[in-house]
Amino acid sequence: MTRINEKIRAPKVRVVMHTGEQLGVMSVREAVEKAKSIGLDLVEVAATVSPPVCRIVDYGKYKYEQSKLKKKKAKTMTRIKEIKVRVGTDTHDYNIKLARAEKFLYEGSKVRVRLQFRGRENAHREIGFEVVKQVAVDLAGIAVVDQQARLAGRAINMMLSPLPKEQRQRKYFLSHGSLIENDDDDSELPDDEDDVQDDAPQAQE
Repeated sequence: MTRINEKIRAPKVRVVMHTGEQLGVMSVREAVEKAKSIGLDLVEVAATVSPPVCRIVDYGKYKYEQSKLKKKKAKTMTRIKEIKVRVGTDTHDYNIKLARAEKFLYEGSKVRVRLQFRGRENAHREIGFEVVKQVAVDLAGIAVVDQQARLAGRAINMMLSPLPKEQRQRKYFLSHGSLIENDDDDSELPDDEDDVQDDAPQAQE
């Protein structure tokens, strides 16, 4: 919650004018009087520093600009989805997973490909790497490898990023899209209940 005027709790604050001019450190009372004398508000913009930093601005305009910045930031966020593949996954299920990955990539999300080794599979990790790398080959029409396949514990992870929008070409989604209408519904793959995971947004660089 943004504090303004008399609601600012610190006894002293560092004041900056809306023009960028530094007025220095002064009491909140003095700063509020200064702001009101020119028809503006004292707005706390950095509460965690000592003393807190406040700006003398039009609070209504300030809120509007902050709202615009928040929306702009949200638009530059990229979601990270995840699909899981396995050593020995049959062709039908493999194609469904690729269709799901294509859907996410086509919508602009990054996709983490994860292969978890089970039991004796751990002794043949090279096969797991071949499976994960094949995913990158099969999705080359819509994605590029952002992070190469690498081992993390008993799993291999690889990150894919979507190609520019005008270059994205779907292949598996065209034939299997009807099976993945619900992003997080894996009822068609009952043995892989957590086939899709949705991480927090990641800002684009």
